[in-house]
Amino acid sequence: MNAFTSQTFDQIAIGASLTQRHTVTRDEVSLLALVSGEVNAFGPQRDEANATAPVCEGVSAEALVHALLKRRLPGPGTVIISHDLHFDGHVEVGDELEAQLSVVDKRSPDELVIACAVRRGGDTVLEGSMTVRAPAQAITVDQRDTPSVILRRNDVFARLIQACAGLPPARCAVVHPCDAGSLGGAIESARLGLIEPVLVGPRARIEAVAQAENLDITPYRVIDVAHSHAAADTAVALARDGEVQSLMKGSLHTDELMGAVVAGLRTERRISHVFVLDVPAYPRMLLVTDAAINIAPTIQEKVHIVQSAIDLAQVLGVPTPKVAILAAVETVNPAMPATVDAAMLCKMADRGQITGGLVDGPLAFDNAVSVEAARTKGIVSPVAGQADILVVPNLEAGNMVAKQLQYLAGADSAGIVLGARVPIVLTSRADSVRTRLASAAVMQLLAQAQARARSVSGKAPAA
Repeated sequence: MNAFTSQTFDQIAIGASLTQRHTVTRDEVSLLALVSGEVNAFGPQRDEANATAPVCEGVSAEALVHALLKRRLPGPGTVIISHDLHFDGHVEVGDELEAQLSVVDKRSPDELVIACAVRRGGDTVLEGSMTVRAPAQAITVDQRDTPSVILRRNDVFARLIQACAGLPPARCAVVHPCDAGSLGGAIESARLGLIEPVLVGPRARIEAVAQAENLDITPYRVIDVAHSHAAADTAVALARDGEVQSLMKGSLHTDELMGAVVAGLRTERRISHVFVLDVPAYPRMLLVTDAAINIAPTIQEKVHIVQSAIDLAQVLGVPTPKVAILAAVETVNPAMPATVDAAMLCKMADRGQITGGLVDGPLAFDNAVSVEAARTKGIVSPVAGQADILVVPNLEAGNMVAKQLQYLAGADSAGIVLGARVPIVLTSRADSVRTRLASAAVMQLLAQAQARARSVSGKAPAA
């Protein structure tokens, strides 16, 4: 059926009926929770101790009745005037429901009384009647024109924050937190146990922001320095001396902080940046690198970038990450340097120069993230269509990819700097609280992984 056509009052006779079967989906339960204000659509809502399937109240069956009234009987243009409905029981994802509508009365000039029932097997979950106003003329609506909703199916950030439960907070130097966003994000991260903040900056400015935003900073150490340059140098010294396990950028320019980091916290690993993305339409966490530090990395620098991203993905719970080396096309073309670099990186992975992940490329963006696109182009690969990590050719391409995913695909993004002696969060003034907390969670997981590695080897690994 590609269209819905309504019936007018005169076309509908008493006794007209409709029966339709429907399988309850998880998305429907999520949408019901969204519009009804339910805090936890998939939390326990029954008395049975062993109940594990997501459930919703029987009132959700009303949505099925509304859909049939608005689409089939009478159809598009129907106005619901009143209802008298009784609900019993619950509905689980996967339940087979049978909805029945029957016209029991007609009231001139255009009102219909319709008996309604929704059953699951032998149980009735909804029963009653609804009074509607039938459309004055037949209306046809193309089914393909009905609105659609993309639900966030894989809440990456919630899982990251949950993974930090029980871990000790990471000691973190918050560099120049002299605006509401940076100071508030640090305090909220501390409240959730993600970090133990050390506030580094002009004390008077920090205290003024705290007072203006009603933030209590009395539990936290404040190191008073004159300006942002001094804050960056002091924070780096704290990390170098082992007093903190991580750094978080406040309201200073990225170049100020990274200049101090490069001077004081470099390791043998190339410093790079990874966006950790939660893309609503993508079924897994997606890492994009490098979109913020390395402008035009060499092949050897890309080796470091790829290895750092693989190491991060493993810390975040992906045992063998799938790495797609991006280019404009999926075939090697000597006239396109990105495809040559991709081929070299894959061979280096084959020879053990890059370890811990499955590396493939060159891959165009579509066949890196879409199984269907990869299949259409005849690409046989364990990475194609299901990449965990996207390695971009250069900073410009990476920045465009990450921001397009954020602003056009609704992705949330956290960010982390790798390759220094400690992990570093580079926040943006536009970051939401959710993004700041996710970045802090990534940082905490990395800091704890470093601490474990240090206890085994006695040597601090690169973040």
